[in-house]
Amino acid sequence: MANPQPNQDALDFGPEGAPYGREFQFSDADFRSLVALARERTGISLSDSKRNLIYSRLSRRLRALGMMSFRSYREYLNSPDGEQEIESFINSISTNLTKFFRESHHFDHLRDRVALPFSQASSSRPGQRLRIWSAGCSTGEEPYTIAAVLRRGIPDVERHDVKILATDIDTDVLSKGANGEYPAASIDDIPENYRSLFQPKGSRGTALVIGGELKSLISFRHLNLMVHPWPMRGLFDAIFCRNVMIYFDGPTKAALIDRFVEQLKPGGWLYIGHSESLLGTHTHLSHAGRTIYRRNS
Repeated sequence: MANPQPNQDALDFGPEGAPYGREFQFSDADFRSLVALARERTGISLSDSKRNLIYSRLSRRLRALGMMSFRSYREYLNSPDGEQEIESFINSISTNLTKFFRESHHFDHLRDRVALPFSQASSSRPGQRLRIWSAGCSTGEEPYTIAAVLRRGIPDVERHDVKILATDIDTDVLSKGANGEYPAASIDDIPENYRSLFQPKGSRGTALVIGGELKSLISFRHLNLMVHPWPMRGLFDAIFCRNVMIYFDGPTKAALIDRFVEQLKPGGWLYIGHSESLLGTHTHLSHAGRTIYRRNS
């Protein structure tokens, strides 16, 4: 008697067609459906190379929900009751890799071309406005780095209307950012002349905490760049969107750049990630340095 054929829709196959041994059923149909949902809800484009990553991250959600297969999870996500799970789904597939002063040339540029000129121009005119957006702020290291640069570059910052908007699609990392507590070893990423703005916690300095001096400049807000309306009023002097667009396809990326341009003041700056580039040339942006662009005035 011939051996029965396995249900191929319930198996995950490797490059050579061999099924992987896994805790949960994870079919090609499961993967394609979740990829489509991720794109619809976030704009993130996931290639076949992300199959194992998706399985690993979403397996935690299946365990938490007591489900036995990805098919059940898909059905739940597509049901009225599953709408509350969408936030956890998005948090799970989002990648959050960051550190203080990451790609430090951006912060040197921010100091020299934004903070210091603002300080010089506004020294005798209190109440001047400066707005910076950290789009895709992850766990907060980027906006706190921006705040440190502004604190050092604008000594009388309290006399002015200076604010940093920090947004992310992932509500879990936003909470960590707003809390402002990091491993003590994070201090190693911070240049010596900024370290006094960051405070060790505990008698042995077991953690690094962000004090009110930096926190007071930042507002953390949940925002899905590709789905939610952008609620900002007024234009930004600088926008940081680094290592976010690497997850988008060409048309999605181009549409996002267009929207950033609309939110920038003439002469404002756009900082993107080290592995990113703009597709071709943009009529309203000029290349101004390594992964730095300026809106034409």
